[in-house]
Amino acid sequence: MKMPLIAFIQVIALVLMPTLSKAQQQLVSDPEVYEKAHFQESCKTVEFGPNFIKRFDINNDGITDVVSDSSELTCDGVRGPACNADGCPHNFYVQVKEGGYIMIATAQIYDYDFVQRFGNMVFVLKMHPRFCDRLDANPCEMMVRVRGGRFVTISKK
Repeated sequence: MKMPLIAFIQVIALVLMPTLSKAQQQLVSDPEVYEKAHFQESCKTVEFGPNFIKRFDINNDGITDVVSDSSELTCDGVRGPACNADGCPHNFYVQVKEGGYIMIATAQIYDYDFVQRFGNMVFVLKMHPRFCDRLDANPCEMMVRVRGGRFVTISKK
């Protein structure tokens, strides 16, 4: 009798687990307002460059999404305060049909291109070579596409 009960509880847990994990993601009404408010609270003086926020469809669903680039901000006179040898933080948000945005990734990268490959738009993330398990000086280039709410790696070199 205990075995079927335990199996039943495990099935219920597996069914509810994705729902519970999605509930932990914070829905943001506008990433630009959200990001700017964060830095306005943590910096005495802050300036945002023209490319701090870019709005375009990153997951090929026809809805405009958002990418923020922290290299485009100056906090207390320091440009890109979170940038280091690994690059600068970029936050990637997808807009949900019901309204609002969910942050799906934060990546410490040098830069990115958004190009068409294999019939879809994909990111070519340029980052520190160690992310491609290399020791040379050439940046790692990782091609990823956004599927729903997650990054899927296509290739890296």
